Amino acid sequence: MGVGVSNWRLARAVSKTGQLGVVSGTALDQVLARRLQDGDPDGDIRRALNAFPVPEMADRIWNELYIPDGKSATASYKQLPMPTRDASRETLELYIVSNFVEVWLAREGHSNPVGINYLEKLQIPHLASIYGAMLAGVGYVLMGAGIPSRIPGVLDHFVNHEPADYPLQVSGATEADDTLLTFDPLDFVPAGLPPLKRPRFLAIIASNVLAVSLLRRSNGKVDGFVVEGAVAGGHNAPPRGQLQLSEVGEPIYTERDVVDLAKLRTLGVPFWLAGGYGSPGKLQEALNEGAAGIQVGTAFAFCEESGLRPDFRQQVLGQVRSGDARIFTDPFASPTGFPFKVAILPGTASESSVYSSRPRVCDLGYLREAYKTESGKIGYRCPGEPVSVYEAKGGKTENAWGRKCLCNGLMANIGLQQVRAGKHVEPGLLTAGDDLVALETFLPMHGVDYTAADVIHRLTR
Repeated sequence: MGVGVSNWRLARAVSKTGQLGVVSGTALDQVLARRLQDGDPDGDIRRALNAFPVPEMADRIWNELYIPDGKSATASYKQLPMPTRDASRETLELYIVSNFVEVWLAREGHSNPVGINYLEKLQIPHLASIYGAMLAGVGYVLMGAGIPSRIPGVLDHFVNHEPADYPLQVSGATEADDTLLTFDPLDFVPAGLPPLKRPRFLAIIASNVLAVSLLRRSNGKVDGFVVEGAVAGGHNAPPRGQLQLSEVGEPIYTERDVVDLAKLRTLGVPFWLAGGYGSPGKLQEALNEGAAGIQVGTAFAFCEESGLRPDFRQQVLGQVRSGDARIFTDPFASPTGFPFKVAILPGTASESSVYSSRPRVCDLGYLREAYKTESGKIGYRCPGEPVSVYEAKGGKTENAWGRKCLCNGLMANIGLQQVRAGKHVEPGLLTAGDDLVALETFLPMHGVDYTAADVIHRLTR
């Protein structure tokens, strides 16, 4: 559900019903920093920071980023350092604290578990982010968009505040190159803290091969799988084999891309089905297939508690009402090279005229590719940055064609859009699953608002 759409308010609302609310763990450092610069109007962040076990760390971040009454509408948000392997202590502390805050707020006021979802491709923040979430008592860690075989071991180490490492994928690197990310909790928290509870780990998969591989090769326990089909929102796994496009330019998926649930059941591990399962009939179908349940995104993304900008939410729900809602699976938009689902909405970056007026800039950098430079160091490049800059870093020109800045677009979706030179405002870029068109089943007879509890009532009645 992108950056900040599945925020702490939505996750808390879902968990309070007895289901598993999951917060997005993507770019939480930016989210926290911008919320503070907007003045923390309801005092939620301050309340969570007061619970952080290292007060001086929390206070430093507050004092550095908080703007009483918030910045002006035309002022730019402070530019944070982009993720790099040699991130500063201040950056690592922000990773820790921001993940703690989001999970702590999601858990506030109830005793049910809360999960957090990460993208494996966004590797650099992983270690500090996961530790921060565990400090707040996160119950589940979910991860997809890659092969997260080393995450279970990270969770095991962090239970006792022990150091952990994670391999950074670096294009052009050899086995002799040092590409390991390392993190020692005791560099940031005092010794003597009680052990943390190990969260359950759920890997998000799109193939039986990956499921088997993770069970065999992971360095710790994989507690379950989320089986995500090609109709799910956000990033989709690429089709198997050579990429072929439909008449309208979308990737073509075949039976080869469908997980064999009969084979999955033989693994003896719980699984949840995702992508097009947001209806009572599909829930029952999943249970009949042996699933433990379903994962639902799109229906929650447009409910009242969602972090989505209210104007975007209302416009999309209006489209649903009128029958004009449309999703396009863009094979090129994401710098990752994975297909990315885009909701077509006037005034957003889904319109080529809107996006073409945007200066081509990469200044958040979460989806950058790490690569080995000619000098043997680690550099970073993004096919969404200026093409000449990308080419100078060894990037192939054809890889930059059609790419968009998801990082800035997703921040704009939740009302944290960057303003440049006092006038240029980053456009949003909405994502949703193919079942967006079916959201009308959740809408009341009059009006266009519904709550997370309404979704759950509808699914489980």
